[in-house]
Amino acid sequence: MNRDESTQFEPRRRSDGAQSHRAILEEATRLATVEGIEGLSLARLADAVGMSKSGLFAHFKSKEELQLATVEAASALFAVQVTEPASQAASALERLRSLVDRYLEYLEVETFPGGCFFASALAEMDTQPGPVRDRLVAFLGDWLGQIETAVRNAQAENGIDPEEDAAQLTFEIEAALLLANAQYIVMRTQEPIERARRAISRRLASAAPRRRPRSEPARPRGK
Repeated sequence: MNRDESTQFEPRRRSDGAQSHRAILEEATRLATVEGIEGLSLARLADAVGMSKSGLFAHFKSKEELQLATVEAASALFAVQVTEPASQAASALERLRSLVDRYLEYLEVETFPGGCFFASALAEMDTQPGPVRDRLVAFLGDWLGQIETAVRNAQAENGIDPEEDAAQLTFEIEAALLLANAQYIVMRTQEPIERARRAISRRLASAAPRRRPRSEPARPRGK
């Protein structure tokens, strides 16, 4: 093969490598919600994707590198399905409702067979210090931060009562979402999804701005 022919084949090799990389991580995210992220190993994953262990080793040099790449792949998918669409909402309250709706849809379409990737991985890794746990905790902080920011912005836009404790409201919303995930995995029915929707909708209705006498200013809480 001459130099020109070798140059022509190089983009194809890179494309095939990228496709293999995506296929590996797609299977890894799926397996992690069923067998656990600690259960991921190069040998187990190679068997699942029909690749030799040496071929997989070309993509990931260690189990930890594989785990971290799996978390990043799951995070990117979560952004596409949940947070990015919600960011297009016209108001903060609409964004908050969209974050809730998109998360529940993420469960409904069974993005992963074991439910929410991050609920599963965090429950597994919460007492195991290291880079994988650190990345999962960072994701959780960002997710809760997005919910709380939407709550505070909705308060500033008069969509939520300023006296509501934003951190407490965030906690209650996340609690309903996590319970919906846990029950949906077991029941595989729409009931927990719909119950979470109703619970959060009622909670947001109760958090709507209340009419006060002009002499009574609102006092923001939870800051």
